[in-house]
Amino acid sequence: MAALRLEIVTPDQVVLSTDVDYVGAPGVDGEFGVLAGHIPLLTALSIGILVYRIGNKDYTAFIAGGFAEVADNKVSILAQAAELSENIDVERAEKAKARAEERLQLAKQQDGIDVVRAENAMKRALTRLRAAGK
Repeated sequence: MAALRLEIVTPDQVVLSTDVDYVGAPGVDGEFGVLAGHIPLLTALSIGILVYRIGNKDYTAFIAGGFAEVADNKVSILAQAAELSENIDVERAEKAKARAEERLQLAKQQDGIDVVRAENAMKRALTRLRAAGK
């Protein structure tokens, strides 16, 4: 199979740059998959798990929003935040989940709590934990 270049970049770092056989990403309109020879595409990403395949082995990464561009057998992921599954700090994700749960409970009792922000924090924490296999 022809190689497909995958690059995952955040504002802080290049998270991954490697040749893969397949990429599956969380688009805002649903998940999409890319193989070599895919037509050009530019789409927004949601919070989710990116899957990429090298040979017969699948790997995952946490993605928190951003954009994906597919062109010339290259998938460029420009994410607000991204972590390879093996690099996810599970303890930190658990603490973020607990903080988000606390904020959501507090929002039921008092005004002034940004519920959307707390829900997004919860989604990021849960997705990180899922990506880490927890």
